[in-house]
Amino acid sequence: MKILVLNCGSSSLKYKLIDMENKTEMAQGGVEKIGLEGSFLKFTKPNGEKVVLNHDMPEHQSAIEFVLDVLASPEHGAVKSLDEIDAVGHRVVHGGEKFSESVLITDEVMNKIVECIEVAPLHNPPNIAGIKAIEELIPGKPQVAVFDTAFHQSMPAEAYMYALPYRLYKDYGVRRYGFHGTSHRYVSQRACDFLGVKYEDQKIISCHIGNGASVTAIKNGKSVDTSMGFTPTEGLVMGTRSGDVDPGALAFIMEKEGLDAKGLSDLVNKKSGVFGVSEISSDMRDIENGVNNGDPRCILTMNMYDYRIKKYVGAYAAAMGGVDIIIFTGGAGENQCTTRKAVCEGLEFMGVEFDADKNKGLRGKEAVLSKPGSRVKVVVIPTDEETMIASDTENIVSALK
Repeated sequence: MKILVLNCGSSSLKYKLIDMENKTEMAQGGVEKIGLEGSFLKFTKPNGEKVVLNHDMPEHQSAIEFVLDVLASPEHGAVKSLDEIDAVGHRVVHGGEKFSESVLITDEVMNKIVECIEVAPLHNPPNIAGIKAIEELIPGKPQVAVFDTAFHQSMPAEAYMYALPYRLYKDYGVRRYGFHGTSHRYVSQRACDFLGVKYEDQKIISCHIGNGASVTAIKNGKSVDTSMGFTPTEGLVMGTRSGDVDPGALAFIMEKEGLDAKGLSDLVNKKSGVFGVSEISSDMRDIENGVNNGDPRCILTMNMYDYRIKKYVGAYAAAMGGVDIIIFTGGAGENQCTTRKAVCEGLEFMGVEFDADKNKGLRGKEAVLSKPGSRVKVVVIPTDEETMIASDTENIVSALK
């Protein structure tokens, strides 16, 4: 079965074409600047050659149409005909309380995804646009929705509820939903395979650390708590997101700065986090360079960034009554050895014996970073959400036959 995986952002689109029979990646790439001047498609051919094609793409349908044309083109194509694509799996950011697992997309499912726009106004509309584009461009192909929020629907009420008037939950669905669920699910399962242990018997803390970042507590194969909340703003210090902030401080800032709701949202989502504290960059590589050069603001930013992760790791170990595996994944989690070291140092009381030599210089590959006798295993597992989406799609579509 050949499955096309689509991840549609507000002005971008990522895709992978995967042959599930032999688990090979036939094509991958992405479109940037959809709806903007200078839009382009960039992809890597199987031989490693990188290609950039400039093309006017005013909306997601034209972007997907161009991707499909390239996939079946004589020069750059991975398939001779689009008929070879058996199904399409879509990353959908928000499924609310409506979906606790991946589902075949039907009219009823589409209506429920549309209903979730209210709680994900920036994310669900481009996801919906991608689904509709496939319906029109290659009609009849089964499509599957894989939700970022679904994995966290197993959280107990004491973990997902906010201590706000209960009617706000009943009337508007205000609660913690969590995100990065597909990534946390993939790396936690993969870590257990890698270590040769049974997934359903483990207490796992998964740290997805990138420009967006979250920590999830996974007990016996189920998400029991996660750091992101009603939106992806809550929790860790991120590239431009603030993470946890006293809401009283936000009310104070709104009054002092004369901000409305949109202004406050822009402040905590686009102007805060690593960028806001450092006033240099949202890219942790730039912050690391600043730390190495002795920049005091970069040192403060890095210390805040690392400390917040460590604090959540400790909290989730307490919530689960211990931890067996700590996972680092995501761009920074897979590549930033200084953060992994800072988070794990001082956790010996929890049973973590971190191997600094194994950690040093490790980038982007699976590895055990704990010493052989460590009761808690610390591992790096590169995330692969596309493979998880393709696997869910294959399972759901195969059951239709």
